Amino acid sequence: MVRDGYIYGLSLVAVAAVLVWATGARAWATVPLLLAFFFLWFFRDPERLIPAGNGLIVSPGDGLVTETARIDTPAGPRQRISIFLSVFDVHVNRSPIGGVLSRVEYQKGLYLNAMNPASAERNEQNMVTVRGDGYEVTFKQIAGLLARRIVFNFKEGDVVQRGQRVGLIKFGSRVDVLIPAHAAVRVKVGERVKGGFSVLAAMPEAVTMVVEPAATVSLGAAVGAPVPELPGGVRA
Repeated sequence: MVRDGYIYGLSLVAVAAVLVWATGARAWATVPLLLAFFFLWFFRDPERLIPAGNGLIVSPGDGLVTETARIDTPAGPRQRISIFLSVFDVHVNRSPIGGVLSRVEYQKGLYLNAMNPASAERNEQNMVTVRGDGYEVTFKQIAGLLARRIVFNFKEGDVVQRGQRVGLIKFGSRVDVLIPAHAAVRVKVGERVKGGFSVLAAMPEAVTMVVEPAATVSLGAAVGAPVPELPGGVRA
């Protein structure tokens, strides 16, 4: 579980205990206890089996695939896969490929509904590019209507592994993945995916997928120490 779940959950349990003590009525504890259980559930951080094999690109988050499209970018043509994370999805983010973080850039913005295509460019977001073995993949942590904080725990130059926990978006959001134009997309609109486990696409050199255990270090441990906040609520 992410550290924030314990903070919110235990705080609400304490509120429930104070209300019962002050009023003598257990009914007053119902709402804070329900909220406590919700936060403990929302900030869950399940282990995942990470696909192994050359050229595989995995999902950076859990959610619903809402778009697969070819787009033009300053760096040339790319394919974009958009994933909507509702409040019922796991919100821990994972790296889509292994490699070096060549770019980490935070952008202030709006809080449009994450289902709105305009949110991809206009909303608050954190853009991360991972340089792998001969290709790059960019993923965006995009704040949604409810999301008000983006957490990212790494910096440019850091090395990450495919499926490694790298951050979190709180309370409803969107993740966009920009992949090379010649990659073979393996998902379609309307399909549900799991972060670090579901293969979104494969480079031409991809081999047959096998499975290896996920890293055992949880995001909760990664964010256990105080982290400085960037403007707009992003924590580096």
